[in-house]
Amino acid sequence: MSPAIALAFLPLVVTLLVRYRHHFRLLVRTVLLRSFRDCLSGLRIEERAFSYVLTHALPGDPGHILTTLDHWSSCCEYLSHMGPVKGQILMRLVEEKAPACVLELGTYCGYSTLLIARALPPGSRLLTVERDPRTAAVAEKLIRLAGFDEQMVELIAGSSEEVIPRLRAQHQLNRADLVLLAHRPRYYLRDLQLLEAHALLPNGATVLADHVLFPGAPRFLQYTKSCGRYRCRLHHTSLPDFPAIKDGIAQLTYAGPG
Repeated sequence: MSPAIALAFLPLVVTLLVRYRHHFRLLVRTVLLRSFRDCLSGLRIEERAFSYVLTHALPGDPGHILTTLDHWSSCCEYLSHMGPVKGQILMRLVEEKAPACVLELGTYCGYSTLLIARALPPGSRLLTVERDPRTAAVAEKLIRLAGFDEQMVELIAGSSEEVIPRLRAQHQLNRADLVLLAHRPRYYLRDLQLLEAHALLPNGATVLADHVLFPGAPRFLQYTKSCGRYRCRLHHTSLPDFPAIKDGIAQLTYAGPG
């Protein structure tokens, strides 16, 4: 490419960098820096975060553990977790609905799991599913460090596509009063339809779906708005530490199979 052609494209490149500077910062923190630190330490980001929690948080205090994770994500390495703003929405809905049984798809480091568990009424149960066994091992340790036993919070390592059909037979889950979709948005629609097909959603069940605007779940939103089985509400938020990148949590109320 000649210098003249390169100079012709320079204003466009500068415009894009300015317009999407927050996305560029996010890319640097979540991909480039994270990959470099993974190679340097031999540990994944969730494992490094847990090491920080072990030395800075109070065992048995889920609130302090959550605050410690927020501090680590803001000041050390961006964790790509739910964060305190979305967390308040989640906890408020759990307290309001008082579900007897909650299903979470996408445990990740265990942050949202702790949010749900600390807001549940006595005697309620939470099943959380994480596809990656190494990530699940970290989340398991975090959950137990916070003081929640296996009777209250059960972590299942495996693909949601494989776990959902086995929930009733192997994990005694007959109905999920509240479901949190927090894994990969491209799987939201598939897994919601699996929950419907296996009759795991009772009438009035609440389904929460994170990241429906960024990176986005358009097919999921289109389905829930057009199928006639859900009442939909969107909570507008942003990414933790990136207020300029807009996101949202979809809140669905299941009205039955129709």
